[in-house]
Amino acid sequence: MPPALTDRAALGRNRARARRTGPATFLHDEALAEIQERLGLVNRRFTTPAIVSGWPEIWAAAVPGARVVADDDVLDFAPGGHDLVIHAMALHWAADPVGQVIQCARALRPDGLFLAVAPGGRTLHELRTSLAEAEAAVTGGLTPRVLPMAEVRDLGGLLSRAGLALPVADVVGLSVSYRTIRHLAADLRAMGEGNALAARARRTLPPAVLREAEKVYATHFPAPDGRIAATMELMFLTGWAPHESQQKPLRPGSAVARLADALKPVED
Repeated sequence: MPPALTDRAALGRNRARARRTGPATFLHDEALAEIQERLGLVNRRFTTPAIVSGWPEIWAAAVPGARVVADDDVLDFAPGGHDLVIHAMALHWAADPVGQVIQCARALRPDGLFLAVAPGGRTLHELRTSLAEAEAAVTGGLTPRVLPMAEVRDLGGLLSRAGLALPVADVVGLSVSYRTIRHLAADLRAMGEGNALAARARRTLPPAVLREAEKVYATHFPAPDGRIAATMELMFLTGWAPHESQQKPLRPGSAVARLADALKPVED
């Protein structure tokens, strides 16, 4: 069995601390707005929606009447119980992302819709690079400090592996800026997104490493007005439980018209 990626107890403590101090929800707000916009484009009225989330107080309002399920390793779903399942901002902490998508797919009725949103692979790449370079320079070692997040091409493949039809994966990029790396870290704590890696160091970041990371970050990733840039990616996955009414791709070579005829280009 591979080693655990996430310390679930630490993740729970991080979320609880964020709730006590008042969570920073701007990334959830962006994800929620995107999900609602995408649902608005679907010509369907969902009667038994469900949402997988570690933040029920944020996501319960995404779809009226939705059942909110905790993002545990084993999801509290009955097979075929829902016509819509949304996996909301929790897939990046999952020990088994494939298993999470498969469980959601099994919870769908035929022609039910699966939607997922999670941070994408370039999220916080500036912070990851700066901390790694600083720690290597100061201590000669390297400690996992920022959660590795999957690329859209990798997670997009999960949809087909889970048996979902008409799979689509796309990314929405967000650029934000902070006064310093310390302000960025404070925002991550307020999101409940602090370091909950199982392999993380159990001691605080040495001051010398933090000072070096601040220099590296400011040098390589500057933003206007003396601030630093931070990238956030929201990755969206869409798939449907198979049903005979869905459109099917044509067999290769079965086309009866030329693409050039449809586009009407100037041909030599």
